[in-house]
Amino acid sequence: MHAERTKKVEFSVVLPAHNEAGRVEEAVKETKRALEEFLRSGAFEIIIAEDGSTDGTAETARRIAALVPVVTHLHSDARLGRGTALNRAFKHAKGEVLAYLDADLSTEMSHLKPLLWAVKKEGGEGYDFATGSRMLKNSEVKRSFKRAAMTRVFNFLVRRILNSKIRDHQCGFKSFRRDALVSLLDEIKDNHWFWDTELLVRAQRRGYKIKEIPVRWEDKGGAGTKVNSLKDGLTMFYKIIKLRFAISSKS
Repeated sequence: MHAERTKKVEFSVVLPAHNEAGRVEEAVKETKRALEEFLRSGAFEIIIAEDGSTDGTAETARRIAALVPVVTHLHSDARLGRGTALNRAFKHAKGEVLAYLDADLSTEMSHLKPLLWAVKKEGGEGYDFATGSRMLKNSEVKRSFKRAAMTRVFNFLVRRILNSKIRDHQCGFKSFRRDALVSLLDEIKDNHWFWDTELLVRAQRRGYKIKEIPVRWEDKGGAGTKVNSLKDGLTMFYKIIKLRFAISSKS
């Protein structure tokens, strides 16, 4: 076992990766560099949650983990879905502050420190959850008109139908206080992209404190980002209504 892995880990950062062979090495490099700017060696770990990839991502992740002491590779032969892969990684993580970043690094890495410090108990702000937000006044966002419009419609519907106070539910840049997240993981039923929204909606219903952080964000065209307006729109609406019925039945 690497010596660094025997030290107490304060922060665990997960990189979900499905068919990201061309991105995962750079994602690990940039995440490690950003963390080392404000954390001492051994205080963090990076977990590659590699989810049934077929393009060589698994081999690349395995090589990185063998060479870089702070990196762990969690592999799945079958596709679990982004949400299930995140659940699995967070249950494996050792840190008291947990976070995840999309492997395309669409969110500028300068925001990583405030994201983690928002939920740090000692010397931090003491929130239970923090999330990057592309919908705040000070955020800077570069994306197509179609994707921007769908994001706005989706978040509007979540706010109206699910009574959420969050402006942006789906930004792939989030951090969590360990005990708060673990208390919710087994309640989350969605196993793919709606995982983020379900988590934040359920967290609000539990009374957890959530901070939205303005970010600089650019659409990097990660895997599975093509938009089918009708199909994706109907799927979004179905997911929202399904969650509405699920939480209403327990009220």
